[in-house]
Amino acid sequence: MQGAETTVDPTEVAKFEAMAAEWWDPNGKFKPLHMLNPCRLDYISRQIAAEFDRDLSAEMPFRGLRLLDIGCGGGLLSEPMARLGATVVGADAAARNIPVARIHAEQSGLMIDYRHTTAEALAEAGEQFDVVLNMEVVEHVSDPLAYLTACRKLLKPGGLHLCSTINRNPKSFAMAIVGAEYVMRWLPKGTHEWSKFITPDELCRLLEQAGLKPVDRTGFVFNPITWGWSLSSRDLSVNYVTASVKPA
Repeated sequence: MQGAETTVDPTEVAKFEAMAAEWWDPNGKFKPLHMLNPCRLDYISRQIAAEFDRDLSAEMPFRGLRLLDIGCGGGLLSEPMARLGATVVGADAAARNIPVARIHAEQSGLMIDYRHTTAEALAEAGEQFDVVLNMEVVEHVSDPLAYLTACRKLLKPGGLHLCSTINRNPKSFAMAIVGAEYVMRWLPKGTHEWSKFITPDELCRLLEQAGLKPVDRTGFVFNPITWGWSLSSRDLSVNYVTASVKPA
């Protein structure tokens, strides 16, 4: 991995390194992400299509767009973006995730440039992208503002930044930590730290301070009756996602 200033928290990386082999097991430690993924992809695809005037019903609608998936893990988002035609770079600070992602992409017949690196190293190297996916990462870094600033540097003028995280309130503690880690045991205990969660207002301020312009924020809402996720323009109480653009 390139040697640049970094906001990577080694303790956080170690948590995900320990789970690397389970990325593509829908009933394993990443079951919550597999359940959430269709909802995430719906939001991501529609935001990219709207920003770059693409028709999602067309074949490979994201052809010609260069996309970075930061914290790509095993490739749960990188692969669908590649199938939609984007030229995808998947980056992860956890070295053990990269071989898992590469092997699965090969088995799926997809060309994805997976790298063991950081947002800061990519920015220092002058890499530029039309879209940066920054999903469920910002709550794991040591300096969110510095990290988001690196994300802004990685965008071309007019580029789109999509960032999801977890709100910080009693409900998110009950659901994302007590429920997911202790009751349902979907995640290993200690995967998340409630103090690192970020409220939507805080995240929007951080994005603005980093030089990005927030244009949307939407909630990911889990329904325990249907056992599924949906998007909500009103309920951002636990999981939520933001869209922001780099001024042209």
